[in-house]
Amino acid sequence: MEDKLFSVKGQVVLAVGATRGIGKALAGGFSERGATVIIAGRDQAVLDQTRQEISHDIPVEAHNCDVAKAEDVTKLVDAVMAKHGRIDTLLNVAGVNTRKRVETYTPEEYDRILDINLRGHFLVAQAVGRQMLARRSGSIINIDSLNTYAPLTGVTPYAMSKGGVTMMTRGMALEWGPRGVRVNAIAPGFFPTDLSKKLWAEPKMQAWGKTVTPLERLGDVKELVGTAIFLASEASAFMTGQVLRVDGGISAGINWPIELG
Repeated sequence: MEDKLFSVKGQVVLAVGATRGIGKALAGGFSERGATVIIAGRDQAVLDQTRQEISHDIPVEAHNCDVAKAEDVTKLVDAVMAKHGRIDTLLNVAGVNTRKRVETYTPEEYDRILDINLRGHFLVAQAVGRQMLARRSGSIINIDSLNTYAPLTGVTPYAMSKGGVTMMTRGMALEWGPRGVRVNAIAPGFFPTDLSKKLWAEPKMQAWGKTVTPLERLGDVKELVGTAIFLASEASAFMTGQVLRVDGGISAGINWPIELG
């Protein structure tokens, strides 16, 4: 018999920022398990390709949306509600990053990172949250970061934006919990994606990543699917306001290069 405790079959799932990397893997994981999945992103050609690649029994739908634009977010949520009447789970994934010294960021680069990673996360969660509150039911899953455990050098605005996502997750959970809406986050460790695979292809980076990760390897984006399914299902019914760190153990402590007897 099918165990419904971890089931997301029949859910309507909106995945924002799902054309590549983590978002694509999560959207595909829900589609594979019988959810109706709607993906959103800024590049229509990539959206259409992703939709074809991750569709299973129920075809994945695709909508163009720039999460930093409030009008785009409203249009997206209205379209999903008009067709499906509800959103059961939100996968709030959209994010960008630029690696450079903190003193060299331009105001435009700073604004781009914060607009997408924090303003965009807020606008999407707010718009979807209103619909969930009306039904007194729903699960929002934000994407946090290893940087909210300890910031990495060269990505300070990104770390700042993700720190905001942590507080947003907790604040929304506090306000919306009494009205039936759960808000949690996933904080990935080191996962090579389309945007970072060049960096992680360097032997020095691979060796360092394996050294500081207790499981001694980098993650595969598909290994985030189980956590998202858990947070969207009845299995996590008494959880809200939490950041689940899927990082191979990096946040357990500092792994330093000494020999133990």
